[in-house]
Amino acid sequence: MKARLAALVLAALPWAAPLAHAEDLVFLSTQLRPVEEAQKMRDAILKPSPVPTTYVADVPQVVPTRLAAERQGNTHTISVVGALHGEIQPLVATNDLAPLDTLAAQLSGRGIPPALMELGKLGTAHQMYIPWMQATYIMVANKQALPYLPKGADLNALTFAQLNEWSKAVQAATGKRMLGFPAGPQGLMHRFFEGFLYPSYTGGVVRTFRSPDAEAMWTEFAGLWKSVNPNSASYNFMQEPLLAGDVWIGFDHVARMLDALRQKPNDFVAFPAPSGPKGRGYMPVLAGLAIPNGAPDMKGATALIDYLSQPATQIKMAQTAGFFPVVAATLPDDLEPGLKLAVGAIAKTQASSDARPSLLPIGLGTQGGAFDKIYLDSFQRIVLRNEPVRATLDRQAESLRKIMTETGAPCWQPDAPSTGACPVE
Repeated sequence: MKARLAALVLAALPWAAPLAHAEDLVFLSTQLRPVEEAQKMRDAILKPSPVPTTYVADVPQVVPTRLAAERQGNTHTISVVGALHGEIQPLVATNDLAPLDTLAAQLSGRGIPPALMELGKLGTAHQMYIPWMQATYIMVANKQALPYLPKGADLNALTFAQLNEWSKAVQAATGKRMLGFPAGPQGLMHRFFEGFLYPSYTGGVVRTFRSPDAEAMWTEFAGLWKSVNPNSASYNFMQEPLLAGDVWIGFDHVARMLDALRQKPNDFVAFPAPSGPKGRGYMPVLAGLAIPNGAPDMKGATALIDYLSQPATQIKMAQTAGFFPVVAATLPDDLEPGLKLAVGAIAKTQASSDARPSLLPIGLGTQGGAFDKIYLDSFQRIVLRNEPVRATLDRQAESLRKIMTETGAPCWQPDAPSTGACPVE
């Protein structure tokens, strides 16, 4: 009965590509789903692959459902899964993934940052996925701002204290507040707090929400905001004010900076976000490659992952799909200059000796928006309305604690692991 039910589920599940040829390896991916992007993946990336592959792009919820149905029916068709870190993680609890320790050892010379390989273990002692491609958030500055850098400051190893000093110097010279953040209604300001500011100052995101370190952090950030362009409250994409010259120094997701870098690559520099007392927090939007238990073509799967992890393939991914390499890759001379700036900033972020990766929130379900709102509300109350820091954090901590308790979401990196709901300490 269970096998028949699984077969029915398999038959009913949608596929986003023609059925695979019998000899093809099936690669199921939650990434590059739009028709045009999926076709680029098939033509530009997978066609030269040494392994004949059928690329199937589908929504994230299909992956666990499909693997469960194949496991229950003992009929395995998928050999490789490509998905975001948070989409792969639940597959560990259901024992749907094959350990990839041997493959990880074979790829050790590719230069994948140790921090990203550690994420691929998903809290286990084994490599459960191989990092595939990434995006993240970066800083971009107009070259006109560079003369005002603090003496001795390294643009690629900037601290928040130096950013404060730099933005004040620019303001003094121009009479304008030229630092910008995407704090508009559709901006990604919450990711700055969750992935950059909190990890850099407190070493965590949830556990440390109301800590003394957080109190000091908000006080300092309120001081920095005095040099931020007041129009930041309406900025959704930082590339626009950068191109207009309204902002000389900005932070945003790399995809929301690319137009500026592509249109005027000679006018801008790209570099990692600043560090704080606990390191250089950054939020990798990381996709990985995993092999399901029972994969019908384990040899082909490892060969495909090897191919997709080669520097030349990774650079091709950046050129065709806008996702950036996780391996050490020598950029070709003819790579689009703006894209080269973005790739360089991401590589420098990863290579930072004080890098502290902070994952996208995991396990919050429908409460993800409410979680983000806690950090945005704290920002608005403390920085924009000048409300007391300690009282605000204590009040917001209660709301955060309620979300974590109701969802039962365990801690994610950089917070220390928890048994059950991540505590607000």
